[in-house]
Amino acid sequence: MEEILEIRQLLEQGKINEALLLVDELEEISLSDKINKIDSYGIILLIHLIKQKAENRSTRSWELSIENAVREINKINKRRKSGGVYLNKTELMEILQQGYQVALKRAALEAFEGRYETEELATMVNEQEVLSQSLELIQK
Repeated sequence: MEEILEIRQLLEQGKINEALLLVDELEEISLSDKINKIDSYGIILLIHLIKQKAENRSTRSWELSIENAVREINKINKRRKSGGVYLNKTELMEILQQGYQVALKRAALEAFEGRYETEELATMVNEQEVLSQSLELIQK
């Protein structure tokens, strides 16, 4: 809120360029926040997809978590007023790829009651298949 007041003061003083710089900074902060949230939900999505592939089964809880993660990613990524999205398909895939190892480690704690190490679980699933499936779910 403080930044908005500062923008107002700059505009009242005729300092348009300084106000625009502050607007750019606020936009960058907002986008960074959206990326962090999408990353968090992306990891949740990947965890459950990894467990499904590794265990070759699913549960209602996993299905619900997948559905919720996809819904939240799409809600966060949607531009409200102008339509469209903040992150395109390539950018979403980059975020999913970056979060894959984190998701794999967390899935190793949960899949098969935690019997397998991360490296062992990694051999049970096809990373590209999981990433592609996650992006397909988001893009529906």
